[in-house]
Amino acid sequence: MAEPFCHHHRVSYAECTVGNHIYHSRYLDLLEAARGEFLRSLGTTVLSLQDADYIFPVIEARLSYKFPARYDDLLTIEVRPTLVERVRLNFGHRILNQDGKLILEAETFHCCTSRDERPKRLPPELVEKLKLLVAG
Repeated sequence: MAEPFCHHHRVSYAECTVGNHIYHSRYLDLLEAARGEFLRSLGTTVLSLQDADYIFPVIEARLSYKFPARYDDLLTIEVRPTLVERVRLNFGHRILNQDGKLILEAETFHCCTSRDERPKRLPPELVEKLKLLVAG
């Protein structure tokens, strides 16, 4: 199985609650940023795919919170594709803090559409790259 792509993020004060932990919905923003950097590592960008009339809306997300991330923590966000099929694309995610403590496990489920939101097959060149990385 291929190693996951890793994106690093330092927790900002703006992402935290008064209780000094990341507000729960902000994790979705972190996952989105990591997926964007993952695609960049494959030689493409979200914008270039959008310009070619491919978008990947999230149709479902499952997040399991394990431990709070706090202001100034350095997080490692792991991303790996878990499913690549015709118009479906799923990603598995894990977030760990600088001590290796598991913060969050998540899976996001996407469909590929055109910008007018009609289902569309995944771009073949992207499928080729992703299939090599799909988790067992």
